[in-house]
Amino acid sequence: MTTPRPAIELSADDARRIALRAQGFLGAPDRRAGVRGVLRHLGAVQLDTISVLARSHELIPYARLGAVGRKTVEHAYWRDSHAFEYWSHAACILPVEEWPHFAFRRRAYRDRPHWHHQLPDGAYDQVIKQLRAEGPLTATELGGAKRTSEWWDWSGTKVAVERALMYGEVVCVERRGWKRVYDLAERAIPDALLHDELDDTACLLRLVRLAGQSLGVGTRADIADYHRLKGEQVDAVIADSGLVPVTVEGWGKPAWADPAALQTPPRGRHRTTLLSPFDSLIWERARTERIFGFTHRLEAYVPKPKRVYGYFAMPVLAGGHLVGRVDPAREGSTLVAKQVSLDGPKAVPAVAQALVEAASWVDCTDVRVERVDAPELREPLTVELARLLA
Repeated sequence: MTTPRPAIELSADDARRIALRAQGFLGAPDRRAGVRGVLRHLGAVQLDTISVLARSHELIPYARLGAVGRKTVEHAYWRDSHAFEYWSHAACILPVEEWPHFAFRRRAYRDRPHWHHQLPDGAYDQVIKQLRAEGPLTATELGGAKRTSEWWDWSGTKVAVERALMYGEVVCVERRGWKRVYDLAERAIPDALLHDELDDTACLLRLVRLAGQSLGVGTRADIADYHRLKGEQVDAVIADSGLVPVTVEGWGKPAWADPAALQTPPRGRHRTTLLSPFDSLIWERARTERIFGFTHRLEAYVPKPKRVYGYFAMPVLAGGHLVGRVDPAREGSTLVAKQVSLDGPKAVPAVAQALVEAASWVDCTDVRVERVDAPELREPLTVELARLLA
């Protein structure tokens, strides 16, 4: 692919602020649009099984809007056919209007020759028949999710309904006790959107444009990663996407920006907050290092003796920078900071503020710090927490 010579040059700080605004962390939040506005603005909200303070899809709007009620979050996602769950960056909640633009992925699944799980004869038709008669249902209600206690040992019913989900005949319409609740797409998706008429090029064009808008500015790899496209898929459509070629100081690779993001300088109030490791601001490690100079790794799946920052270390965003990490837990009405890492003394007030606000959100009335990587900062942090909690 021949990339046009960019006429626009951005400083590293320009790119950082553009990314923060695009992700909803710079400027006044749109509280009227609420959680649904956050979902549309981001284009995808990643789901994950881990729940420490809250599940990641709850932490995403909290980080941008503040203490929005957790029931409000769930209602906003799942009621009134507003969203659906599908494979994007990972398993994600997606705005329902994007259903037609994932037709390319549904087709790819239908054409897939090999699968890890075998589909038993008749199981697929039986699942569709049962959902039509009784849905919406969980896999357990359909007849069982697993054959054994092993997490990967799916039952024939679970294999069938997950295959139907990938094909687009079935939709996950909500999570109930973290179990997917399935229904037929013909009931869950509005008629005007329930089609696979768009060809692959039209789908990819939309998703590349959306990724560019959600990132503000990004490299080819950034844009591809947002909805887990292939690099060559991005190459095929980026010239027609409306994104503008730019160069960014220190990036060393070509980049593209949302033209709307270039029209006005990013200004406004910065959020101070804990971030889920699955937040789209930081979910791609190479981009996070490039933009923030901050190396982050989720260590939940790292053996405990090898962890550096903790099981679910949450980066702390303040003043447009990542200034530390907190590995949280809850004990009754106390938020426990099991491990705190601070980027120097100046980070203490921001980390304390983020902890106190998060504690209030999850109905904790106290904060206890167990370990601070820099021992000399433990007392200043404890004093600041006591001041804020008084």
